[in-house]
Amino acid sequence: MKFARLENLIGSFSLKKLEDATILVIGVGGVGGYIVEALVRSGIGNIILVDYDKVDITNFNRQIIALDDNIGKYKVECFKERVKCINKDCNVLTYNIKIDSENIKEIFTGKIDFVVDAVDDVKAKAGIINYCLEHNIDFISSMGTGNRLDPSKLIITTLDKTYNDPLARIIRNKFDKKIQKQITVCTSIELPSKVLDKTIIGSNAFVPSSAGLLIASYIIRKLIS
Repeated sequence: MKFARLENLIGSFSLKKLEDATILVIGVGGVGGYIVEALVRSGIGNIILVDYDKVDITNFNRQIIALDDNIGKYKVECFKERVKCINKDCNVLTYNIKIDSENIKEIFTGKIDFVVDAVDDVKAKAGIINYCLEHNIDFISSMGTGNRLDPSKLIITTLDKTYNDPLARIIRNKFDKKIQKQITVCTSIELPSKVLDKTIIGSNAFVPSSAGLLIASYIIRKLIS
């Protein structure tokens, strides 16, 4: 049995919860890709993937889907194939779109147990958070992982408690203090490093991936609690 060792850890009842769960992951890049990987390897039975981007050679230093054979292909399609290779029984629904205020309702159809916001675009991120808050859907939002080197500085907290995170600061300005306390985020408390070229965000293989795994762990624990 593929998930026998996980079942040994959490029990058959909890494993069945994971098999019945539906997770929506918006953004399957450096952070989101590892979230998908970990969720599928944890027995999640239904997953919805949203991303408009294609695999590019610049993704190779941090994205699990970045392989030579995948260059130029849409990320969601590559992940659909990868998910089926890990667990053929997992139901995968993909949306090859850039999420905005007009199409966001398209992906929130049917039962969704948990939403992951792993997009970079500030407007889209705020829109996802607002939609989940308005519709009382459990979610977590990934803040900045770029220009960092220490994965041990990643934490899960609420938006109002974030610091040393430029992206989180921008998102905080879009919500009042009371709402910030309702927004669960993954953030780094490490001060961003200075980079050689300020027009490009520096990245590596270990901080985005660690954020993805931390978020996946949080989701799994929430679902079986």
